[in-house]
Formats: sequence, C-alpha cells, structure tokens
Amino acid sequence: MDYLKKDLLTIHPTAKDYHHMWKRECETASILIAEEKEYNKQRYDKTHKEKYFREWDQVLVFTLNFNKLKGPNKMRDSFVGLFTIIRLMGKNAVEVRLTEEFSRKHPVLPVSLVKPYHQTGEDEFHSRNIRKTPENIVEVEDCPGIVKNIMNARKIRLNGKGHIQYFVRFNNQAADKDTWLEEDAIPDGDIHLRIFRASRRAD
Repeated sequence: MDYLKKDLLTIHPTAKDYHHMWKRECETASILIAEEKEYNKQRYDKTHKEKYFREWDQVLVFTLNFNKLKGPNKMRDSFVGLFTIIRLMGKNAVEVRLTEEFSRKHPVLPVSLVKPYHQTGEDEFHSRNIRKTPENIVEVEDCPGIVKNIMNARKIRLNGKGHIQYFVRFNNQAADKDTWLEEDAIPDGDIHLRIFRASRRAD
C-alpha cells in the first residue's frame, strides 16, 4: 500500500478560505438565533395572559380546525357560539357542549381554540354575574324576553330610509309573541344574528 507524505499534502487556498468563512457564518447565525429566541421568550412572557375558565362559562370556539362545514370558507365566521363549558380537562383543555351543526365534532378542545364570550366591555364572563347592571338590559317595548332564535329577515322603508328587520322568537313565549325587530333592539343581537346568517349561508 502506498502512503502519501504529510508534507506533500496541501489545501487549496480557496477551499481553506471558504471553510473559515462558513465556520464564521455558522457562529454568527447561532448567535442571532439565540438572541431571537430570547427576544420571543421575553415578549411572550410580557404579553401572554393565562386563560382561566370555569364550568358553565359561555365561550366562542375557533373554527380553524372544523372541516366539512357548510358554505364557502371565506364566508365562515372565525368564531362560533355560544357554547357552554361542561367540564374542565386540566388547565389546557375544556369539554364544551356543542350544538346544531357542530354536535358531531369532538367536544374536548384545547384552550387555545376557545375564547370567553364578552357580553360587555367590562364583563369577561357574563354568566358569572348574578345581577345585571342597567347597561346590560335592553329595554324595548316590543321585546318580551330572552331571544330563542331569529327566523327571518326583511327590508322595509321608513321615512324614506331603508331598514332591515328580523323576525324574532323568544324563550317560553307563544308564537303570537314573535315580532319584527331591528338589530339594535335584539338582546345579544350580534350573537343571534351570527347564528342566523350562518344558517342562511348553509341553506
């Protein structure tokens, strides 16, 4: 077997320079990655707020992982609800009572896909409040109680202006109590209108 003498081996200058350049760039990249990780950690620790839920809290559910839903993707709401938490699965998951078209979905969800339902700007969980402030109560002469669902919509003209009214049914009320109301006169109208519009798109 032939052996090469060490003094006969030489490294091409270009290859040697490239090796040093590559090593230097790798060290710089490692430093930048470590600094970025530390920055992200500090930012997360500063802005992150731990989600805290209780049983029977009302929440909205993120629809990102809900496939095979009716209607085009662009027309779907990012969050749907209201749903009620029926059991806590530790700190990171909750079991939700899903209704309507979501009843066949798995009810256990990570807290990252659930957010509290804000009835007002001050109250995070309105279902925990025993007494309601006057600001939370919608006083409308034609509104006999809590809304069960919205069944229809129509456009009318009043004083030369177009208005949209919704045919509303109330809990524990006979059908003759159904009435046409405008959006701002419907208690929790944003939630009920979201459900109504989603059902119209599904049809």
